[in-house]
Amino acid sequence: MARKSIIVSDISGREIRDEKDAAKVAITYGDARRGRVELDVLASEVDDLAGKGQKKARRGRRPNGETT
Repeated sequence: MARKSIIVSDISGREIRDEKDAAKVAITYGDARRGRVELDVLASEVDDLAGKGQKKARRGRRPNGETT
């Protein structure tokens, strides 16, 4: 028997059919006791919210072939 996972937006409840239109919103509270909350959403639902934030660079070492 096969199983199929269906991802649904936590905001609107609509099905996320295409991974290109999927996004994950992470909320981290200043008070660590409250933990971290992650939401699966459609990218179109959070475009205006994402426009208000700042893009963060990836952390860690650069690959060997890359120079500055």
